[in-house]
Amino acid sequence: MRRPRAAPALLAAFALTALAHLGALLAGSAVATTVTKPALMPLLAAHVLARGGPRPLAGALLFGCCGDTLLLTGGDTAFLLGMASFAAGHGCYLLLCARHGAPGGRRTYGLGGAYAVACLGTVALLWPDLAPGMRVPVGLYSLLLTAMALGASRARLRTGIGGLLFLASDTLIASGVADWPQPPVPQFWIMLSYLPAQFLLADGLLRAARPQDPPGPGAAPRPRAYGAVPARS
Repeated sequence: MRRPRAAPALLAAFALTALAHLGALLAGSAVATTVTKPALMPLLAAHVLARGGPRPLAGALLFGCCGDTLLLTGGDTAFLLGMASFAAGHGCYLLLCARHGAPGGRRTYGLGGAYAVACLGTVALLWPDLAPGMRVPVGLYSLLLTAMALGASRARLRTGIGGLLFLASDTLIASGVADWPQPPVPQFWIMLSYLPAQFLLADGLLRAARPQDPPGPGAAPRPRAYGAVPARS
């Protein structure tokens, strides 16, 4: 699946489609929004595979595509199915972050505590305003999303930022489901944080998973990249 020459073109196609999608949201073009949104994550997944990335990483992005497409259709059932698809993607990210993340330390424990407080606080605030059928699914999804964001912080700096942006994007979605006041064109702000989140997670995990060539005879060992550890067998 590795096609290094195709990778830059696929990344450029993803970037152009992302800009077109954001522009369509601002312009209020439902047709352009519907056409561009399902194409975003497959382009990024193709870029990942062209760079020789692991299949679970491409899988996480394709699960994101399923979630994006389901959320376009509207309705509670589609929302729950879309949330389940994103949850499967977070499971893929968690697997990769566990494989390529650095061991936990004081920084990880401190960040984990902050994420836990933020997650529980947000769910507690949203809970009374969510429909009864949404409360448990949103609460469980929030826990998984927070675990993914914390795991991402152990892989690389950019994956940590990606996890944080994913949290921000999905929190804005949840606030809309709870009928909280929204900013103008809320879908624009959701996608403005979601798109770089997915790219940073994908690019950071690609870099963390990249095998390092062994040093030549007599050469000093290379310093290990931030957060990179040997993959588990």
